[in-house]
Amino acid sequence: MHMATSQAAVTSGGQAVPADTGQAGQAGYPRRWLAAIVMITGALMDMIDVTIVNVALPSIRRDLHASATQLEWVVSGYMLAFAAALIIAGNLGDKFGRKRLFLSGAALFGLASLAAGLSGSGAELIAARVVQGAAAAAMAPQVLATFRAIFAPQERGKAFGIYGAMLGFASAIGLVVGGVLTEANVFGWEWRSVFYVNVPVAVATLIAGARYLPETRDPAARRPNVPGAVLLAGSLVAIVYPLLGGRQLGWPAWVWPLMAAGVAGLVALGLFEARSSGRSVAPLLRTELFRVPAFAAGMSLQLAFFAGMQGFFLAFALWLQAGEHFSPLKAGLTAVAFSVGSFVAAPVAVPLAQKAGRRILADGAMLMVAGIGGVALAAPHVGLNGSPWPVVPGLVVAGAGLALLVIPLVNVVLAAVPAEVAGGASGLFSTAQQLGGALGVALLGTVFFGYLSAHSFEAALVHTAPYAMGAFALCGVLSLLLPRTAVSEEAITES
Repeated sequence: MHMATSQAAVTSGGQAVPADTGQAGQAGYPRRWLAAIVMITGALMDMIDVTIVNVALPSIRRDLHASATQLEWVVSGYMLAFAAALIIAGNLGDKFGRKRLFLSGAALFGLASLAAGLSGSGAELIAARVVQGAAAAAMAPQVLATFRAIFAPQERGKAFGIYGAMLGFASAIGLVVGGVLTEANVFGWEWRSVFYVNVPVAVATLIAGARYLPETRDPAARRPNVPGAVLLAGSLVAIVYPLLGGRQLGWPAWVWPLMAAGVAGLVALGLFEARSSGRSVAPLLRTELFRVPAFAAGMSLQLAFFAGMQGFFLAFALWLQAGEHFSPLKAGLTAVAFSVGSFVAAPVAVPLAQKAGRRILADGAMLMVAGIGGVALAAPHVGLNGSPWPVVPGLVVAGAGLALLVIPLVNVVLAAVPAEVAGGASGLFSTAQQLGGALGVALLGTVFFGYLSAHSFEAALVHTAPYAMGAFALCGVLSLLLPRTAVSEEAITES
């Protein structure tokens, strides 16, 4: 999204506050911390929803008689819609108002969550999840852009740090809350509770947001490229759809031309944007960034990492509950060990990267490989409804690897990117995260469910693990193409 600064005023309840970062200057927006709480709460709905659904998948599978492909779509449909809509949502917020986009996204997220809870079939749930993903994409880019507008420079680091910490906790919260809600079976809702819980949060966000959020926009923002956004969404679907449905359909001949058409669509969009550089339309892909080797390597690393992680943890969640007969709560608490490893390593990740740069990321990738390998080796020792402790060490090691690899990644890559396009680079990284997750669910899900058709859940998990390990090993190789040092947190918050 476009992060240019300006000095135009914005209003909230008659009070003038600075637009973007130009004059947020001395004190910032008077109600800035209330506004931050509202926006972080809205963003948490999205972040919690990513993990909360994994815990509920086995119950969804049983209750809706969902096929393996439908389960993959429940997860990846959300991420695919998020990836397709994220950049254009940032452009729309810059142009027409970030408060407007954020509150619209919150309202749509609440309605889509209600529809997901009321779903009577796998197809209905997938449709609701796609809308949820698009709604989350409408909210996400408005948060940091608004923070830049309402906080004075000396406060941004603190605000961004709180936001990052809350998002870090969100994955663990989602795992536990998903287990509690599914197992408690309040009102007989079972898995539906993980979606219904978003409705009151969305309502509260709308009420508080209307009162406390200022309307900010970038007067210099270019016109959003709506046709390009449609082409981007269509291209991503054309790539992912055959990967998700190909196995169930027996890999018909048409899947390969469709994927090729998706790739061709992305290339066409990139070429068009390269030729129209500097015009009045806001860019989506920012092709000039891909000419920077470090940025291209960082994007590839982001794709590979989230492909490996999302794909593996889909298999892991199903193995725990459907294979080992863990309750939803027990499965969620087991997976929290991964978050514990991340929490332990997170505080030192960026400082270490500033000292040692890409070497820390490579070490993180190797920890991921070792951790997932440890889980695969320990899986046969868990047993039906047995103790989860055999897999806990591997999960903790992998979580620490995640912190060292992913948390400082943007800091390292931005060391090679011009400061004036840092905002656009960050937006593309978020898109790569969601797209990588969708691709990982499609590819590793195909491996897992394909092997499961003739083997046990345990065997399918162990068979899938090396593919995830290969993705993380690739991350280690790609990290060697990154800059030797990282930019500071201050440089990012001030860009």
